[in-house]
Amino acid sequence: HTDRVSDNRNPEVDAWFEGYDNPQKPLVEAVRRTILDADERVTETVKWQAPTFMYRGNIASFYPKSKEHVSLMFHTGASLPDPTGLLEGEGQTSRVARFLDEADLSAKTDALRGLVAAWIEAKDAR
Repeated sequence: HTDRVSDNRNPEVDAWFEGYDNPQKPLVEAVRRTILDADERVTETVKWQAPTFMYRGNIASFYPKSKEHVSLMFHTGASLPDPTGLLEGEGQTSRVARFLDEADLSAKTDALRGLVAAWIEAKDAR
């Protein structure tokens, strides 16, 4: 069993990870793989000094300074359907998904993929 390397990985983000010193780095990389594997149309770049996922706009960015867990900010998360309650926050626009460890990510993978799918569906409907 070999991990499939996503074709939508960006060498700029690979380079960012090479210099990323954080105890949560393996989990951040696992969240990255989950999002990129959710749909091959999702791309990534480095914006605001952090890996950011995009499809016809900015979907979500990591908070790279979080050390207790992995935080992923969905820029317009308030407008996304979130049936499982994955997203936290009360702001007008953004919402945050937090992942505590590999088991937590596994439990939330379907919800995370659902958010990516909902984003793409909304963008394609326009």
